[in-house]
Amino acid sequence: MPDPDWQAVMWRCERRLSSRRPVSAAQSLREAADALDEGVRPDLYGEGQVVEEFESRLAGLLGMQAVALFPSGTMAQQIALRIHCEQRCTRSVAWHPTCHLELHEHAGYAHLHGLKAELIGDRARLIELDDLTRLKGPLGAVLLELPQREIGGQLPEWQDLVEQVNYVRDQGAAVHLDGARIWEAAPYYDRPHNEIAGLFDSSYVSLYKGLLGLSGSVLAGSEDLIDQARVWRRRHGGTLARLFPFVAAALPGLENLVARMPTFLEHARQIAAVLREIPDVEVIPSRPQTPLFHIQIRGDRELLWRRALEIAAGQGVWLFGPLKPALLPGTSMIEVNIGEPALEITAAEIAELFTQLTAAAA
Repeated sequence: MPDPDWQAVMWRCERRLSSRRPVSAAQSLREAADALDEGVRPDLYGEGQVVEEFESRLAGLLGMQAVALFPSGTMAQQIALRIHCEQRCTRSVAWHPTCHLELHEHAGYAHLHGLKAELIGDRARLIELDDLTRLKGPLGAVLLELPQREIGGQLPEWQDLVEQVNYVRDQGAAVHLDGARIWEAAPYYDRPHNEIAGLFDSSYVSLYKGLLGLSGSVLAGSEDLIDQARVWRRRHGGTLARLFPFVAAALPGLENLVARMPTFLEHARQIAAVLREIPDVEVIPSRPQTPLFHIQIRGDRELLWRRALEIAAGQGVWLFGPLKPALLPGTSMIEVNIGEPALEITAAEIAELFTQLTAAAA
């Protein structure tokens, strides 16, 4: 594909269809530092005012007894699932075929914790109650992801979700929430975060996706689960000498971006509405349920990429990074995350730019 240094082109763009602006490493650290009061002392291995107050605040927001800060969601979720399984004397868990643990973690759950995974339902759609009734069990935990990223940020209807959680619990298993994007999911349900996360026995939330922090996550659950999770965090090498930078970098997003998620969702829907009118373009889902959705474009992938770079260089608008192949031959997939930068581009402008794209690749 042309221009291997596509990120240099991206950095020069004035506007972008994205939730995040590219900023330098130094600027990222300055913004994190500015979020802290001048007199706040750093933590020592997670103990200290800045971390402990943040954990307490997140516990309240998520409706859980306790929260522990983790350097990664990968670590937090594997640990939570192990604890649930040990409490129920089994090593079996279950999740959607596109679960992050299944696709992106090199089977860490099996290699590090000896867990065995059963896949629920079809990879191209949401989990349904009938899928859960086919699980073999006994299970230690079922993981549900809200929203389901790999199928365009889709969400089950609230009553369906409640029924699924209740069914899993009735079978004796715990229900864990992959709530990496819970902030993005909440507007669709029009419910507070503590009501959503409170359905579950434990939940993981990212500090760098919707909140745009540097990295890190939190694991929320009962006091007993979090006490055990802290032990496992140390065993994993995750109790770093200083955890406060994760907090500092997440605070601006917690203060300013969470409340704007409904605005981001509305803009996503406006963009989706105009894109649906363009031949060779499909939006998944057709009406976004979160500020995250997918676009599938038919046409030559290299021509689409070349034209996108030309638009970026000539018009100063960044639309997407390297395209991924979609399931259908001759079709490419784009993941769109709508945030503050994307609000600067109208839906009409997006329609015109994507029309230029598809014309170039026809």
